[in-house]
Amino acid sequence: MHLETLPAAQRERLAFIEFRLWFLGNVTRKDVMDRFDIASAAGTRDLVLYRELAPGNVLYEGKMYHYQENFQPLFQHQADRVLSALCSGFGDGERGTGTSLLAHDIPNRLNQPALQDLARVTRAIRGEYPLRLTYHSMKTGPSKREIVPLALVDSGLRWHVRAYDRSKQEFRDLVLTRMDDITDIKPGDRSHALQAHEQLAADDQWQRIVHIELQPHPSHQHPESIMRDYGMKNGQLEVKLRAAIAGYVLRQWQVDCSPDGKLDGSNARLRLADLSVLDEVSNAVLAPGYQKMNI
Repeated sequence: MHLETLPAAQRERLAFIEFRLWFLGNVTRKDVMDRFDIASAAGTRDLVLYRELAPGNVLYEGKMYHYQENFQPLFQHQADRVLSALCSGFGDGERGTGTSLLAHDIPNRLNQPALQDLARVTRAIRGEYPLRLTYHSMKTGPSKREIVPLALVDSGLRWHVRAYDRSKQEFRDLVLTRMDDITDIKPGDRSHALQAHEQLAADDQWQRIVHIELQPHPSHQHPESIMRDYGMKNGQLEVKLRAAIAGYVLRQWQVDCSPDGKLDGSNARLRLADLSVLDEVSNAVLAPGYQKMNI
């Protein structure tokens, strides 16, 4: 049996099964039933069919289908869609037709992570186990690392992994495309089991929520236009951000975070009203114009 001969709806369900296997490590009948609102028997048939089409990809054990190391995808998965699905849900709400409703053009990212590396990281996040890898740092070059992947972070320019870096003994953001030679450290290896201080709950920057107040940049003659752009009320916009991503977001939004709003307004539409909110943000140095105050 060939994929091309199957109905489009069934191919979509098989692609979903493959997505769950590859990027989350497992899939159940209930996952398929809930996603597509189908009966139990239909979900079972789809899982059995996928196993027949790609027997080396999946192992059935404990009423669940599991990813196999010699996995070879049947479908083509695009990195942007995979990342969007991982962060926003796989086809939640009305399922699309696969065709655009309006003409549009979205430029591709210049640095796309390799899917096999991305999948290994996301399975570790979901399965809560550490990884060994080589990381290519801009400052120190390649080095061996042992990390606990915890979450994905989009900086606006590239994808990072929020992780506890056992080599540095601290939480860090690691760029996906700089990872190499990634291998699993499975939960059965007790000597490398996750510790409480390595969990997201212990990550102060991830747990800390900062309240950002944005205003039109003072250099612009028509601040009302900027207010309309961002739906401001009373001349400001309030945004809540995790401290761990605040620097990235302020850079992406080109928010002037300099004292007295002194940056060139042609490169900034917004100004940060209260600079003190960045005092306890570890990556505040990424914010345009930010200067750490001497106390």
